[in-house]
Amino acid sequence: MNGGKGNMDKTARMKELIPLLNEAAKAYYQEDREIMSNFDYDKLYDELVLLERETGITLTGSPTAMVGYEALDELQKEAHESPMLSLDKTKDVETLREFIGDQKTLLSWKLDGLTIVLTYRDGSLSKAVTRGNGVVGEVITNNAMVFKNIPLQIAHKGELILRGEAIITYSDFEKINEQIEDVDARYKNPRNLCSGSVRQLNNEITAKRNVQFYAFSLVRAEGVDFENSRQKQFEWLAGQGFDVVEYRMVTADTLDDAIAYFSDKITRNDFPSDGLVALYDDIAYGDSLGSTAKFPRNAFAFKWKDEIRETTLKEIEWSPSRTGLINPVAVFEPVELEGTTVSRASVHNISILKELELGIGDKIQVYKANMIIPQIAENLTRSGDLEIPHVCPVCGQEARVVKTNGVESLYCMNTECQAKRIKSFTLFVSRDAMNIDGLSEATLEKFILKGFIKDFGDIFEIEKYRDEIVSMEGFGQKSYDNLIASIEKASHTTLPRLLYSLGISNVGIANAKMICKEFRYDLGKIIHATPEEISSIEGIGPVIAGTFTEYFADEDNMKRLEHLLSHLTFEEVKTESTQSLEGKQFVITGSVEHFANRSQLKEYIEERGGKVTGSVTSKTDYLINNDTTSSSSKNKKAKDLGIPILSEEDFLKLSGEG
Repeated sequence: MNGGKGNMDKTARMKELIPLLNEAAKAYYQEDREIMSNFDYDKLYDELVLLERETGITLTGSPTAMVGYEALDELQKEAHESPMLSLDKTKDVETLREFIGDQKTLLSWKLDGLTIVLTYRDGSLSKAVTRGNGVVGEVITNNAMVFKNIPLQIAHKGELILRGEAIITYSDFEKINEQIEDVDARYKNPRNLCSGSVRQLNNEITAKRNVQFYAFSLVRAEGVDFENSRQKQFEWLAGQGFDVVEYRMVTADTLDDAIAYFSDKITRNDFPSDGLVALYDDIAYGDSLGSTAKFPRNAFAFKWKDEIRETTLKEIEWSPSRTGLINPVAVFEPVELEGTTVSRASVHNISILKELELGIGDKIQVYKANMIIPQIAENLTRSGDLEIPHVCPVCGQEARVVKTNGVESLYCMNTECQAKRIKSFTLFVSRDAMNIDGLSEATLEKFILKGFIKDFGDIFEIEKYRDEIVSMEGFGQKSYDNLIASIEKASHTTLPRLLYSLGISNVGIANAKMICKEFRYDLGKIIHATPEEISSIEGIGPVIAGTFTEYFADEDNMKRLEHLLSHLTFEEVKTESTQSLEGKQFVITGSVEHFANRSQLKEYIEERGGKVTGSVTSKTDYLINNDTTSSSSKNKKAKDLGIPILSEEDFLKLSGEG
């Protein structure tokens, strides 16, 4: 009876674990997001495996009996010739050594990307399919053809089928994220970016992402004798032009040295990896073992046993974002983890903070997920006395816990919070505005959250925080000096740049130039202009006139502007006495030679009374293109409409400068 009750309790726990694990796996593999750390997933998965072993019960839907999840519908689906099973895994070296036994075994990186199956026929790449759910994948042939390192043609003319991992390196990941100004829109990790890149409908986007492919398994190569050796297969694939995953041949005796080699390298690798794969070199022996319902018996995955350190929680830093979300960040006594000193870890949300029962002074265990991202593994003392703030640390207004999809998070309720105004600061420092290098959105966010910046004028007083900035992560004296030099340069600017930088709704740089020109660059007149005066300017309607004049009618805006103006000087405006291009409309395409860039040419035209648009229409007077004989769509349309196509030389003659 007791055993029966025990099994009932265990079954109930299994019923709790299965939906949790399945939801986490679905989020990770199908939706490219993480709702649970790898540490927590592995812990819960191992608990489920143990419960199933103890009870002899495997419930419907258990992740231990499933291969994967449904592929998305955007791309054509195709069934794999044979199911792609996941690997049994361990964090214990002795378990791995037991698996190796007396076999020679290939030990290689377990890359963290997206598994792809490639098929070659007659020496050409004919098909590429994602792993999908292991049974059915998505056809991504067009995308694979623009991967950075896949051979489109190989010497072997018989059919070849191989598997490998598509990845994006950390350095490429960082470069791509840097180009995304919206911090919240940035990719969370290289795997997330890779998954989206590989499964694009437009392979032009894929081509720009520098996706790389590393072969890790040869399924079939027609007519080739590999002498019963997986190593021979790898060597042959390399000879065909494939990049093969780095591997070492090991035995039970040499396993420790190999693991030491890989564990030393992982912290310096430019590619993401979440462990190692052990594969028997003897092909026939490995194949003879067959597979379980879920795992092949010829291979085993080894995941790093996380290096866990005990430390003391010093404080929770509440970090607001522009969405209003206030993230808890644990600050603890510094510890050495995987070769670096760590003192901070994200707690993610209020739900996790409560689950951990955190309190200041608690003894906590920390680790690095995949040896990279600091996380809290466990709270040993669980005082649970942490106070959740009721006010935003930036603006001091109400902060409230909001529950969404079962997850509690803290939000600032003030719509005017400086942290939420990050976009306005990003525009202010952008190239066509004040043009301040060194102030990315991420850096601005840090400065705002630390209270260094509350309005635009504060940027020009940032020197008062020198010591704090120099000691910030990612900064140093050189970065600081470059930033100060950029701010100093930006303080001498033009009036159109200033107007555009204020972020007045619908007032772009072109409109700002027209307004300045209309009022002969007199800021006083611009500030006190009526809606009627603004809307009378050609190309500016009543809506823009309304938002423009409302901005300067706001007392707080004027106080902020006054503060900003105290730091600025303006270039003397050289108005062209002759408006040689008055009333003429231009389109610019192709590269330029006489000007630094197309923006400079556009400015030159506007100074002389002309207008520049983006597309050729019946209203266009001239198309400027140094390649006048080009068969581009703009050239073709200009010819069809009888619009003259000018080289820069022709244009300068037209404007009276040639």
